[in-house]
Amino acid sequence: MFSTSDSHPQYNSILNLTMGFSSYFKAFVVLSLLSPLVPRALADDVNIVFNLANSIVAPDGFSRAGVIVNGVFPGTLIQANKDDVLHITVNDQLNNPTMRQSTSIHWHGLDLANHHETVFDFSSKCERLPRMVCPIAPGHSYTYDATCLRNTSMGFEDPEDPHLSLYDVDDASTVITLADWYHNPAPGMEEIFLQGNDEPIPDCGLINGAGRYVGGPQVVRARVNVVTGKRYRFRVVNISAYAAFRFSIEGHSLTIIEVDGINHVPHTVDGFDIYVAQRYSVVLNANQPVANYWIRGPMTLQHDSDNPNLDTKNVYAVLHYAGAPDAEPTTQADVSVSNLLQEYQLAALENPGAPGGSAPADRVIDLQFNSEVTNGRLMASRYISSWISILWEFNGIAYESPDLPTLLNIIANGFTSPNNFTTTEHTFVIDRNEVIELVIHGSPSDSELTMAVIRTYSWLDKFKEARSSTVLSTFTATRSTSSNPCKDRSIMSTHPVAMLSALESSSASRLIIRDLDWHLEAGLAVVFAERPNDQRSGPQSEIIKQTWLDLCPIYKALPASQQ
Repeated sequence: MFSTSDSHPQYNSILNLTMGFSSYFKAFVVLSLLSPLVPRALADDVNIVFNLANSIVAPDGFSRAGVIVNGVFPGTLIQANKDDVLHITVNDQLNNPTMRQSTSIHWHGLDLANHHETVFDFSSKCERLPRMVCPIAPGHSYTYDATCLRNTSMGFEDPEDPHLSLYDVDDASTVITLADWYHNPAPGMEEIFLQGNDEPIPDCGLINGAGRYVGGPQVVRARVNVVTGKRYRFRVVNISAYAAFRFSIEGHSLTIIEVDGINHVPHTVDGFDIYVAQRYSVVLNANQPVANYWIRGPMTLQHDSDNPNLDTKNVYAVLHYAGAPDAEPTTQADVSVSNLLQEYQLAALENPGAPGGSAPADRVIDLQFNSEVTNGRLMASRYISSWISILWEFNGIAYESPDLPTLLNIIANGFTSPNNFTTTEHTFVIDRNEVIELVIHGSPSDSELTMAVIRTYSWLDKFKEARSSTVLSTFTATRSTSSNPCKDRSIMSTHPVAMLSALESSSASRLIIRDLDWHLEAGLAVVFAERPNDQRSGPQSEIIKQTWLDLCPIYKALPASQQ
């Protein structure tokens, strides 16, 4: 899946994932890689046009301007098969001065052989194109060419899906998005936040683009239709800027089969916590009496009382059996989850082993989250221009986006050494075939850190391949064999240390961030410049399109109001 955004000025920042339409005023589109019923010999070229424009939307009954793709809210679904070639033309028609007007696609979680933000692993049949580095300016267009689609955070790894026998239905109707929704434009809220205030609190939560806020109208809840006797693969995605959700469906168990793009050993629960940018595929068996059932998504976020519009519990949709009344369930909505997923219970379907085997890593990168508490808030403060800003730091450094994007500096200016980058770019250069042990310390406060490694890394002894996916989880640092889940993001609670190792074999530039939009803006990120020499020359060097080179000069010539 991928997103466009009006919320971040940084050229090479990684934005919050995903699909649907975020309350943070990003326009999201959904990519679903569906397994064909009959295997195909050849891949198809799929041509897609995204027209981005500002329109009035009211998913919770409160009307406000938003960013809409192709006039559809929420989201535009793209259906494709493994190895299809996507040609996606984005036309930026944004003109609302209260929101960002420049935009770009963020390919968060997609395992593509040649896209513009997350390039993982390459084969001889894959064309290589550079990642996106500068936004598309208003009134301009850009075409992304994404070849050799493999697994995605929302799709099958290949036509022989190992879990195909477990479900009957997997289509547009089985995508479920969870979002927080704000009534105010993001740039204004961001300015208030960066002056030293708490993170902006949303006005409500949405399920599939519908929600309710305190004192607002009784908006019709989203409905997911099922037929008795069918088994459904629900693709559940948290597309929020800030909030976590506890997802469950009344009267139904959920069998988890995929997490963050990685197939897992089936594990049945009654519900699970899903944090910002996480994705789960679950199978639901429609074997209950014909009726309507609550789909529940109560929210979890700090200092939620800051916004009186928000009722964290009032986040529901309806699972509707064919033949049931066209109405909401008559049962109690607010019910706790008994068999709640614990992440340590998950296990990836494949376990090829750790990078480098049992040998020590070539290098250890230790990242310590730095902060101080001021007026009860978790922050580190300093002057930036005329503001007193909240700063979130790794190793005492708050990330600031450079004047030129990292990738452009590597290709055009020959940046291949850590000394080429400024301190606030916080860039680690990683060489070919280097085994890295990455140690990340948890939050010193009572808050949880949702961390994302924006590249698929290997979790300790889980994967030898660089293309495997993982995340950080709440475990004490160790290099012993682990059965922890393979994902690309997870949760770090108070004080734990997460350790992972990765074999570097692809050339790219990545961010590792706390996967919340507000904290990225406040500086909580570092950059991995992976194999920069290979990006510049050789068989895996970037193929540069002139239209790609034109993006930055056009963007930099814009007035600040249009960036």
